[in-house]
Amino acid sequence: MKALFITTDELKRKSIIQGDTDDDKLVQFIEVAQDIHIQTYLGTDLYNKLQELIISDTISDVENEKYKYLTDHYIKPMLVWYSQESYLPFAMYKVGNTGVFKVSAENSSSVELDDVNSMMNRVRENSGFYTRRFLDYMKDNCDDFPEYKTTEDDGMKPSKEGDNFNWVL
Repeated sequence: MKALFITTDELKRKSIIQGDTDDDKLVQFIEVAQDIHIQTYLGTDLYNKLQELIISDTISDVENEKYKYLTDHYIKPMLVWYSQESYLPFAMYKVGNTGVFKVSAENSSSVELDDVNSMMNRVRENSGFYTRRFLDYMKDNCDDFPEYKTTEDDGMKPSKEGDNFNWVL
């Protein structure tokens, strides 16, 4: 079993993704963003710890309040933006038995590639901002999260640098 750190409703409420977007189209992108980006910054041990707390429904217990705070105030905002970053390049396509199709609504017009690139750059800027906030918080509070300092043999060490995102000016 795997726990996602945000729900599709949270993603829709806190992003540019419309509320009527099919949850099934979003779940895989949340999972990919969580696995690739969030795990990169948490490291496998802290990532697994949060998974365990969510699956066991104990993240809201008093003894886990620091993990809950970390998740609600730092991880969720990062994941909202990384999920959009993962989803948006594929949002206009539908893959079916007979091929790949570009989807459009009756009263809509397609956007220019430059507009999409501009939007993606802004999404990446926001992802970078929330990642920097997380890294700054962890720098000052890493002692509260012992899993942030450990790594199992087959796990990822947490990236403590913002090298994994681009700043666009």
